[in-house]
Amino acid sequence: MLNSRVAERRDILRALGEVFRAHGYEGASLTLITEATGLGKGSLYHLFPGGKQQMAEEVLADIDGWFEQNIYVPLRSAEDPARAIAAMIAGVDRYFASGDRICLVGLVALGVARDHFAGAVDSYFARWHQALVALLRKSGLTNAQAQRRSEDALLTIQGALVLARARNDSKIFRRALSDLTTRLLTPAEK
Repeated sequence: MLNSRVAERRDILRALGEVFRAHGYEGASLTLITEATGLGKGSLYHLFPGGKQQMAEEVLADIDGWFEQNIYVPLRSAEDPARAIAAMIAGVDRYFASGDRICLVGLVALGVARDHFAGAVDSYFARWHQALVALLRKSGLTNAQAQRRSEDALLTIQGALVLARARNDSKIFRRALSDLTTRLLTPAEK
């Protein structure tokens, strides 16, 4: 029974995430939330006594958990930088549905509600950056080079998501990812 509750809550969090992606935190009305989850107001407040803020916190935590397990830990524990970066890019491509799914953490970072979730937003990007820096250092880059390339990678991924969405062209995202491995691992000029 516990497993079905976990699966149900995970399904609810994913449905909530899609509402927040489509409408932003500010635009995610209780009506939209009840329609997406199939739960009444009473059930929602029973599951999330903290209301919409708790819902968003749990959605962000669920996203964070996925990235921790599928992106950050593999980057931190990898011995082969090229293989780890290829796996990161494949994971990012899969998570963001090849550019058809926006980054909810990025959306929250740009919205009015940013201050409510500043810690979660900062932690998501900081841990990704730090894990990638550590991996790039293993590939022989200096700390400054690794810092810069990691920032460039995150800018590329996030910017490509925005541009792909703005232009309604997911190929933009796939093209941006396609040369990222080479850009990250090109030996530094001496």
